[in-house]
Amino acid sequence: MPVSTAREVLRCEHCMLVQFRTSNSMCRRCHKPLDVEEAPAPVEIVAPKEDAEVAMDAGLRVAAQVKDIRRARHLSQRQLAGRMQVPRTYISKIENGKAIPTLERLASALEVDICQLVRDGRSQRDEEVAEIFADPFLAELAEYLPHLDPLQRSLLLNQTRDRARESVREFTLGKRRTA
Repeated sequence: MPVSTAREVLRCEHCMLVQFRTSNSMCRRCHKPLDVEEAPAPVEIVAPKEDAEVAMDAGLRVAAQVKDIRRARHLSQRQLAGRMQVPRTYISKIENGKAIPTLERLASALEVDICQLVRDGRSQRDEEVAEIFADPFLAELAEYLPHLDPLQRSLLLNQTRDRARESVREFTLGKRRTA
């Protein structure tokens, strides 16, 4: 009676070939290792309860920032993993707040400053407000807004929206005529 042995089916992360595990754990097509090494687990620092909660919030903010920046740059998790030379699953763990990355390496792969990864919602909002008020027209308009009642604000917004749509329409029609 022959003894049946279970054979492990794997997919090569490099060439995507589905195959049985070989004796040397190398892909039959591209000859790269079938076992992708996971990044080393981050060392946990035990902190008092209040500090741990603050750290968790900060970690989740970093995770959200990583995901937002990655999407804004139209990168997949696999592409970012390739830039960092880590498995795609590690990027997923970072984005879900289950792994803490090396910020320098992550910032380099995303082509951003480390400050962008660790900033909180308030500082991000402050930067956006400062950018808006850098426009002299919007800064002057903002001075008058507190003196308007809700109906006047609504009218102002609707008129502005209509004028902008009209300008876009005229611009696109002008382009069509000249083309």
